[in-house]
Amino acid sequence: MSERSPAPGGLALVESLVNTLDIESGADTLDTADGRARLGLTDDEIPAARELRESLRAALLAHAGHAPHRAVTPLGELLTAAPLLVAVDPGDGSARLAPADPGPLLSRVSAAVAEALVAGTWNRLKACEAVTCHWAYYDRSPAGRGRWCSMQVCGARAKMRRYRAKDE
Repeated sequence: MSERSPAPGGLALVESLVNTLDIESGADTLDTADGRARLGLTDDEIPAARELRESLRAALLAHAGHAPHRAVTPLGELLTAAPLLVAVDPGDGSARLAPADPGPLLSRVSAAVAEALVAGTWNRLKACEAVTCHWAYYDRSPAGRGRWCSMQVCGARAKMRRYRAKDE
């Protein structure tokens, strides 16, 4: 839905997962072989991926100051199943948080969230406030107060609704 550029670093994975569902049309790319392949998922992993997606969406709505879109398993509860380790590069001594098992999607998302926390970018990943959208986007606005994934679509619709409501 968005014309925005992808989120930085590992947040691109989180953004990509959340945006596998088009709420307005109901189309879910996790239903397609290509969609599953892009995230490295097997058919058996789809239910867990959907649960993770909706928990992430609720967290991204919270980043934008909105209530969860529906009852979900709290993201923190899901992430406890994906432990992270401190990986230290023997060459230069640099350290990073890495998943104990880098294969599963949950582990990769856990590492991406940790990376974003360290970088200070986690709260900039948000979900569009439009109830027919809730698309994930990275808020690059200077004040960090972006509300919609797209000003040309969701923002314009919201402003038009507000304008029409004034006339009634």
